[in-house]
Amino acid sequence: MNFFADINNLVLLAIVLLSGGALVAHTLQRAGAKVTPLQATQLLNQGKALILDVRSEEEFAAGHVKDAKNIPLKVLKERSGELEKFKTRPVITVCARGLQSNKAASLLKKQGFEQASSLLGGLEAWQAQGLPVSKKKE
Repeated sequence: MNFFADINNLVLLAIVLLSGGALVAHTLQRAGAKVTPLQATQLLNQGKALILDVRSEEEFAAGHVKDAKNIPLKVLKERSGELEKFKTRPVITVCARGLQSNKAASLLKKQGFEQASSLLGGLEAWQAQGLPVSKKKE
């Protein structure tokens, strides 16, 4: 007997495919957009992106991506108006390892920032690639 000939099997197959697709979509939506340090560098060199460091002011002062703007994650929702001119441009959020910046990118997307993404691996990955870090506040 052919598996696809039985209507019950087709219904079960459809349920499996739909639920699996929903799980994948949900996972991708939660993960958010991420850019590698190389992709971030390319966007910065083209003058198209804003680097938004969402760590504390103390962490930011200790070292950050050159020309980054610092708005700590805990106040980002209230201060996102400062970024209004970047709503249609790439905004790359950065933290130490990429966890907090992912939350920040999701928050910005919900507020209408079309191209918000998180730096994959955070500042640690940036430095591991030998990319420059500024020590003074920009």
